[in-house]
Amino acid sequence: MDCLFCKIVNQEIPANIIYEDEHVLAFYDINPQAPFHALVIPKKHISTLNDISEADHTLVGAMVGAAGKIAKEQGFAEDGYRTVFNCNTHGGQTVYHIHLHVLGGKAMGWPPYQETLKAPI
Repeated sequence: MDCLFCKIVNQEIPANIIYEDEHVLAFYDINPQAPFHALVIPKKHISTLNDISEADHTLVGAMVGAAGKIAKEQGFAEDGYRTVFNCNTHGGQTVYHIHLHVLGGKAMGWPPYQETLKAPI
C-alpha cells in the first residue's frame, strides 16, 4: 500500500510521534495551522470517514480519546482546542487515511476562514 500514514505506522518513514497506544498514533503536523497541531491516526487503514464501518466506531472513539489526552498533556485542554476530521476533496482531505487534527495554543475563530459564504436560495 502506498499510504503515507501507513508508512508512518509501519516505521518506514519518520514522524515526530507524541502519542501511541495499541490502536492509534499521534504526531506533529508538518504544516502546522496553530501553535500546536498534531494528527491522530488509527493504525488500521481506513481511507475516509465514509469508509468507517460499525466495527470501527470504537477505534474512532479511541482517536477522540487520544486527542483529549494530548490536549491535557500539552496544557491547553482547559483553555480549549479544536479537533477536525476532513473528508474527501471538498472537505479538504489530502491524505486518504482518516486522521483527526488537534489544534491548540490559541483562540480559534469561527468560521475558520474568512471567505464569503452564500446561503442557498
